[in-house]
Order: sequence, then structure tokens, then C-alpha cells
Amino acid sequence: MEVKNITVLGLGTIGYQIAMLAAQNGHKVTVRDINDEVLEYGKKNITRSFKMFSVDKGKMTQEEADKIYNSITFTTSMENAAKDADLVIESVPEEMELKKQIFKELDKICRTDTILATNSSALSILEISSLINRKDKCAGFHFANPVALIRSIEIIRSFMTSDETIDTLKNLAIKWNYEFRLVNDLPGQSGRLLCVLINEAIKMIGEGFTTPEGIDEVSRMLGHRFPIMEVADINLEIPYKGLLYLQQEYGDGYRPHPLLKKMVLAGKLGKKTGEGFYKYDENGKKIS
Repeated sequence: MEVKNITVLGLGTIGYQIAMLAAQNGHKVTVRDINDEVLEYGKKNITRSFKMFSVDKGKMTQEEADKIYNSITFTTSMENAAKDADLVIESVPEEMELKKQIFKELDKICRTDTILATNSSALSILEISSLINRKDKCAGFHFANPVALIRSIEIIRSFMTSDETIDTLKNLAIKWNYEFRLVNDLPGQSGRLLCVLINEAIKMIGEGFTTPEGIDEVSRMLGHRFPIMEVADINLEIPYKGLLYLQQEYGDGYRPHPLLKKMVLAGKLGKKTGEGFYKYDENGKKIS
């Protein structure tokens, strides 16, 4: 199946970047989020990202960036967003019941041949698709952050995903010049590694062994491309919710550390709120 029309659900940390990527590659892109306020926030992230990472670096002109931006349709209507889609990429918060209900709604709205993909980094694809009829057309399509720099997509096959669905997603990744890894559905998926790593780092901070800066210095020494605590601070809700899910599936060995829980309950979510283990300016740049 050739993918022309792509719908992205959720204009959060990864969602707006997926929309940019799809639009830059010539797809007709529609983005849906819950209200106009959230859409405006996502629009600002898109225009800021085009300026900072493309226009200011000479990779494209402002006119080219504006043309790509103006090709994206923004809406709060699920039906308008999804009714003509060849592929829907869901990128909403990591909450199982929320994703299940969204897929159930999409199953009624979308054409019968539409592929439903989730950008989830941890939740079971089979469980997300448990309430719908087209389980063969559901898969994981997981992007790492930042999407433009880490040019790799994790394609996740559930127990019911068809070869045709996997081939369509593989071909899309190739068209975008992205590497892909094909993995099988398992609670936690590869996000399990990152969640455990972040939790252990926060445990070391909470026990007074070192500081966030100390953790990041060690991670650089060990060859990590992106420092661990800076990655955690992209949005601390993501590892927290991932760990809660892993705890539910595998036991208390995955329980989020109390310091992580405190940070999330206090609303100190990192770049999302301007304060986490570090502080950030309005452009998401760490304040020294």
C-alpha cells in the first residue's frame, strides 16, 4: 500500500516532529489534538524548530519552511483528521486506556485499509488494539527524540500484525531515508532499557551518590550520545508512566523511584514545564 495521507494524533514532544518529518517528505499531513490551545502550542514548536534547526542552519529558506508548515492541516476533530488517512500515527500520552479508546474510535472512522500505528515506547501493541477489528493493520512505529537527529524507527509487530502492514511501514521508513529495526511486541519493548536506566540514575541521585550533572558526566564517559538525565528531562512523565506499566507487568523491580514520583507529582516534568532535574528557558534550552 502506498502511503500518501498521514494523520498524526497528538502534538506533544514527538508528535509535532513526526508531522514535520512527514510534511517534509511530501505527504499530505493532518494533525489532531484535543483543543485549540494545545494546537497553538504545537504550531509554535513546529515554527520554532524549522527556524532553529533548518532555516538558521542554512538547510532551507524561510519560504521553503513556510510552504511546508502551511501544507499541514490542524484540527480538533477526530473524524476530519482520520477519515481519509492511509496511515494514522498515534502519539498521545503513555496511558493504555486512553490509547485503547482512541484506536476504538479510529476503527469506526477510518477506511478499512487504513493502518493504525502507535508511537508508544513501552505499551503492548496487541493490548492497545484489543478493542478493534483490524488488529492485522496495527503496529508500533516508534521514533526516538529528537526525530530529525536519530534517524531510526522501531517497527513493532504484534501477534496479529500482518506482513503487508509491516512491509508498508518498512517502505515508508526507507522512503524517508531512516533506518528501521523490526522487533516483536513485548510489554516495555526497547523502552524498557531506557526506563530502567533512568530509574537507576535517579536512584543514585536520590541516595546522594551524585548530582544530575554527575550522572551526565559519567554517561558521556561511557559513550552515551545523549546524557541520561537530559534525556529524562525531555518529559519525566514518560519514564514514570513507563515504569508504572512495567511494574504492573513484571513486578516491583520496576517500581519508579520515590524521587521520580515526587518530581512528577510536583509538576517538575523537565522541558515540558521549564523545570525538572535542570531548568530550561522558553525554547527548551538548558539554563546553566
